[in-house]
Amino acid sequence: MGCYELQPKPKYKRILLKLSGESLAGGNEHGIDFDTVLRICAPIKECADLGVEIGIVVGGGNFWRGRSSGKMDRTRADHMGMLATVINALGVADALEQLGVPVRVQTAITMQQVAEPYIRNRAVRHLEKGRVVVFGCGTGNPFFSTDTAASLRAAEIDADIIMKATMVDGVYDSDPKLNDMAIKYDSLSFMDVLNQDLHVMDSTAATLCKDNDIPILVFSIAEPENILKAVCGEPIGTLVK
Repeated sequence: MGCYELQPKPKYKRILLKLSGESLAGGNEHGIDFDTVLRICAPIKECADLGVEIGIVVGGGNFWRGRSSGKMDRTRADHMGMLATVINALGVADALEQLGVPVRVQTAITMQQVAEPYIRNRAVRHLEKGRVVVFGCGTGNPFFSTDTAASLRAAEIDADIIMKATMVDGVYDSDPKLNDMAIKYDSLSFMDVLNQDLHVMDSTAATLCKDNDIPILVFSIAEPENILKAVCGEPIGTLVK
């Protein structure tokens, strides 16, 4: 049964969707597979059509990972990663526009020929007008991940929840790719995540969510329709609260 049969009204009014860069690459190791981006954006459009206000933070791992840059200066490597997120943000925005969704891209590092600068009040106004806002450049600072950026933006726009679309279907007690006996959690507390060092988000991001009472739902993006299911409150993934 679809969302409309199960619950005519979505469970959440305003969400922050975290998309990894890898999810935009499709079956490729690097770059953007635009057909995959369109498939991911289709349920985002359905959510927007339901009246859900949507902010999106995108990673840049399909192009660059600053922490894996070896001998490079970490600050410069992280700035390169921020630029990678802008490429992805523009790709997501283009797909949404092709689907008829009004969208704005805002970046934490000013590049006005490409996107709006991030201004919290302007972002909230866009959301209130039914526009999807895609946030690029992470927090705009080195040494902070895009997970931390998602937590920060969620707090700033007063999102009801962070929905982290990942390559796995939830949070496990160990890596399910390496351990066939790994146990999946349906729900966790933030203290469980921090004390057990579960890799839901990095500790900075998890602490920020904990301190601001922002729940995190972790689910698989392998089936993009999970975005719509999550918004409608269907029991998927792992909820951290």
